[in-house]
Amino acid sequence: MSDLPDLPDQATASRHGPEHSLERLIFFSDAVFAIAITLLVIEIHVPHIEHGAGDVAYLNALLRLIPNFMGFTISFFVIGAFWSGHHRAFGYAAHWDDRIMFRNLVMLFMIAAMPFFTAFVSAYGNDRVPVVAYCTWLLLTAIQNVRVQQLATGPKMADPAVSPATLYYVRQRGWATVLGAATAVIVGLVSPIPTLAQVSLVSIPLWRLLLMRMTKKPVWTGVGAQRVGTGSLPE
Repeated sequence: MSDLPDLPDQATASRHGPEHSLERLIFFSDAVFAIAITLLVIEIHVPHIEHGAGDVAYLNALLRLIPNFMGFTISFFVIGAFWSGHHRAFGYAAHWDDRIMFRNLVMLFMIAAMPFFTAFVSAYGNDRVPVVAYCTWLLLTAIQNVRVQQLATGPKMADPAVSPATLYYVRQRGWATVLGAATAVIVGLVSPIPTLAQVSLVSIPLWRLLLMRMTKKPVWTGVGAQRVGTGSLPE
């Protein structure tokens, strides 16, 4: 008789140990994040300047690219934050749940579209529709990211050795981007200067700081990040 579990049992996400499917999902996700973050800079094209032009012409051409570099910088760190949260959440996952496949795929779909919305807002940064479209897409991506993190750190997937307080702490961090993006959408809709919506994305680390202060932090002990108990870290 085979020692392998039946396929219906596999779908219940009860398998333990190193998961080949989980590893493939993480590797694929890392690749999408890497490609999306690389495509951001491809949208910044070298300006065309006539041969023999003076220094002023080159400087003016670079100045005209400032909105593009701003969009690139913002989106680079936003995508980096999504990847960091994804990496952190799946670092605590030890089991497979079939539901994670679709949720993660939807999030990667949204990440893959970020270069387009970045190029759109960079080209029309002073107009309300491109700014609100960019911030709204960011908000939807952040919400989907939270859904992925909740499942990855939920009871069916999380390593039972990790304390519930630590998992809760990880999930709370994901809400900072949601709140920051929601703030940007509101600013973009009501502000007479739509560009301020992108500036308001700097509220993301402030929201994270607020959420962390409202959340009990896990105590980290031992070598290699052994998570135990709850408590407060030194400020």
